[in-house]
Amino acid sequence: MMETLEFVIYPDGRVQEKVTGITGCSCAEVTAAIEAKLGLVLKQENTSEYFAQHQAPETFITNNAQDSSTSNW
Repeated sequence: MMETLEFVIYPDGRVQEKVTGITGCSCAEVTAAIEAKLGLVLKQENTSEYFAQHQAPETFITNNAQDSSTSNW
């Protein structure tokens, strides 16, 4: 999924920001600098993507050790 930031600027100067494609709380890291420049944050709503856990690729470990009954040790 592509990461996107969408901004709606209202005639009264309010700015609505919507983040998509970023899971977990890392979206706050992505938008922190922009929000600091925009001014006071009046309201924040977390989407379902915020609560989704990042799916890390599975790691498989294969143990090639021989059975202890046939070991030369």
